[in-house]
Amino acid sequence: MRRLEPADRQIVAVAVPALFALLAEPLMLLADTAIVGHLGTPELGGLAAASVVLGTVVGLCVFLAYGSTASVARHHGAGDERAAFTLAISSLWLAAGLGVVLAIGVAATSTPIAQALSSSDPVAGFARDYLLVSALGVPAVLLLLAATGALRGVLDLRTPLVVSVAANVLNVVLNLALVYGLDWSVRGAAAGTVIAQWCAAAWLVTAVVRRARPARASARPHVGRILAAARQGVPLVVRTLTLRVAVVLAALVAAGLGDVQLAAHQVAASIVTFLAFALDAIAIAGQTLTGRALGAGDASLTRALTRRMTAWGVGTGVVAGVVLAAAAPWLPHLFTSDPAVRDVLVPALLVVAAIQPLSGVVFVLDGVLIGAGDGVYLAVAGVAVLAVYVPLVLLVGWTDGGFTWLWVAYGAFIAARLVTLWLRQRGDAWMVLGATASAD
Repeated sequence: MRRLEPADRQIVAVAVPALFALLAEPLMLLADTAIVGHLGTPELGGLAAASVVLGTVVGLCVFLAYGSTASVARHHGAGDERAAFTLAISSLWLAAGLGVVLAIGVAATSTPIAQALSSSDPVAGFARDYLLVSALGVPAVLLLLAATGALRGVLDLRTPLVVSVAANVLNVVLNLALVYGLDWSVRGAAAGTVIAQWCAAAWLVTAVVRRARPARASARPHVGRILAAARQGVPLVVRTLTLRVAVVLAALVAAGLGDVQLAAHQVAASIVTFLAFALDAIAIAGQTLTGRALGAGDASLTRALTRRMTAWGVGTGVVAGVVLAAAAPWLPHLFTSDPAVRDVLVPALLVVAAIQPLSGVVFVLDGVLIGAGDGVYLAVAGVAVLAVYVPLVLLVGWTDGGFTWLWVAYGAFIAARLVTLWLRQRGDAWMVLGATASAD
């Protein structure tokens, strides 16, 4: 056991600050959910529909963080700081350009998308309002992803942590003032979050640029490097797309069940997202430490870290599940005043609690393989898992099986992901040594 103690220390050193930094985005969503939820069930349903869209847009771009962490960590582990920060700057330019394009797309399509995902016309109106304002923050969120990923790659976990705490405090203050003080309803919640996102993005981008200067990395845009960063992210985009398809399908089924179920889905999904980001702290350690170990050519350390992080994933998942199960009877009261919404939430949250130990392992192994640059396998595995999940979630909608069964189907989705990831990590094909990754 003593041989693994240094590995544990490395994991904790990365995971603990990463945990608090990771919680920034879901805490903002939870704050919006709690504040909007007490306005009424249609408002909460509108936030649910809008969150699916925004979560999908941002989720598909998570490669900006994951890819940046893995690539920067490999070069940092190999001792090439200039290459590491050149990649970081390229990711920032890619995030900025992509963010502007996606923001325009979200704003332009807000009305038809809101109608498609909503359970009634009032819900669709609130969803459209939230999307129109939130579109302004999309470039900021993508810059946050790229900058955070780069800083994690060089083991700077403190800066994202400080920024996340400040952004969340600002978000809550602004949302309360705009929603209740100025009576801006859901538009106020969106505006407060957008302002907080831009403040955080400016802070982190500045931190990356300052770190890049001593390494003599150019801050100017280089089209070739930006396109290379985009190409490297394609497998992770496919992997994330499969995850987002699962999320969108669940939201569509919930909308088909009614306003109460869609509002409950927003609360449950927000809690699941919060727990996922919390458990993802070990996954971030997986991305960073795996990339560094492989970049340094140390296969035995990579394997030892993987074993220890898997054990940590199990432990944190069990803790998360127990805490959620204990809190399930009273937790819905924080997010809604509607007794009907609270009634359907409790059994669903108990199902989610039972899934958490599996989720802990899934997120860890996913992070390890991302850190190893094994994106192609993750993309293929994601498609296979989606083929298992789609019939199950559609069956819930076709048979009107009820809200709880929607989350039982989610449990099957997590179990299928665990199978694909566990089988991959047992082999050695993903452990490619050196500053660049090309797993078979």
